[in-house]
Amino acid sequence: NPPAAPQAPAAPQAPAAPRPQAAAPARPSAGDKCPVCGMFVARYPDWAASAAFQDGTVAWFDGAKDLFRFLERPERYLPSRRAAEVVRLTVTDYYSLAPVDAHAAWFVVGSDVYGPMGVELVPFARESDAREFMSDHRGTGLLRFGDVGPAVLRRLQEPG
Repeated sequence: NPPAAPQAPAAPQAPAAPRPQAAAPARPSAGDKCPVCGMFVARYPDWAASAAFQDGTVAWFDGAKDLFRFLERPERYLPSRRAAEVVRLTVTDYYSLAPVDAHAAWFVVGSDVYGPMGVELVPFARESDAREFMSDHRGTGLLRFGDVGPAVLRRLQEPG
C-alpha cells in the first residue's frame, strides 16, 4: 500500500451567525421591566408581551400597547437595539393566557376591559374569541398586527 497523500489543512470556517432561541421564556422574571413605561412586567403576567432578539435576549412589555409603542421607535426605549434585530414578537391571549405570535393575533380596541396601563389592545389567538369578547365587553374595533399604527396608539393614549 502506498503512503497516503498528505491532506491540506481544512480551511477555517467563519463563526455561525447568532441564532434565535427556539422559544421565548414563557413568563417574565421578577426583575424584567417594561422599557416603555418602567413597570415590572411579572406583576401583570396575564398581559405580558415580548420582543425576542437575534442574540437570544428578550424584552418584556406590560401589554400589547407598549409593545407596539416600542416597535414604532425601538431606539428610544432600548438605545442599543434596532428593529431589524427582532426575531419574534409575542402577546398573551386574553382567554387562554398562552403566548401568541403577535403577527397572527387579533386585537380588540375600545372595550371596557383595562390593562395594567389603562386602555389596552386586548389580544387573542382566534378571531372567534376576539369577536365574542367584543360583544361581551363593548369592543369598538378588531385589528390585525398591521392595522396598529401611530393613529391607533394615539387614540389609546387619549382619556376615556
